[in-house]
Amino acid sequence: MATLATTPPRTGPLVVQPLKRRHCGECRGGPLSLLVMEEGVPRCLDCADLGHLVFLPRGDTALTRRSREGSGLSAVVVRFNRRRGRYERQGVLVEEAALARAEERCLADAEARQRRRARDARRRAAEDVRFTDAFAREIRRRFPGCPADRAYAIAVHASVRGSGRVGRSAAGRALSDAAVVAAVRAAVRHTDTPYDQFLMSGVTRHEARRRIAPAVEATLAGWCAGDRTGGGRTGGGRVESGGPGTAREAG
Repeated sequence: MATLATTPPRTGPLVVQPLKRRHCGECRGGPLSLLVMEEGVPRCLDCADLGHLVFLPRGDTALTRRSREGSGLSAVVVRFNRRRGRYERQGVLVEEAALARAEERCLADAEARQRRRARDARRRAAEDVRFTDAFAREIRRRFPGCPADRAYAIAVHASVRGSGRVGRSAAGRALSDAAVVAAVRAAVRHTDTPYDQFLMSGVTRHEARRRIAPAVEATLAGWCAGDRTGGGRTGGGRVESGGPGTAREAG
């Protein structure tokens, strides 16, 4: 089992959903759907004195919070994500009575919480519009030759909340010059060159970037100089023989 180095903050016992068939090192029961590691030995919930708890999957923040608040004993349940190389939270184990009380509380104020969520959603949407407008203005300031509608489209794509794209990074939120250039370069790469076709045909990412680098830099140079005719898709012959690229931003 992988090291629990990236697990959520410890606020009680930690329970694991194993990826492999594991048996309890004490009672030999199994295979286990949930286990607790004690001194390197897997134990079932009963042997770990957690068998009386019930599982509450993640997803309802209010229900989870209230259940844990009302439960004298609770545990976080995690599972290892091989692709991301980390443990991810799956839910919690709580006392059944605490879960029942939490469900009653959530039903009682469900309408009020729904209204609050709607207000929060409107506030976030307004914040996103303001940020996207500011990002688009920075693109136009840095690349005056970039058409206004194109600048806005790049800003929208780069600044989607929760996307992990450059616009949502710390540098992007600060509207740093590096983040703006990275977003524009990525957009030109995918929209104005055969980069995506190269990848689909089996060309490695680094080689594809090498081939299109001259076309990308030519478009950026034209936009920097105020050439509003730049940005059309470049022919394949022009990009096949280019030199190495100049940036490594995502996209």
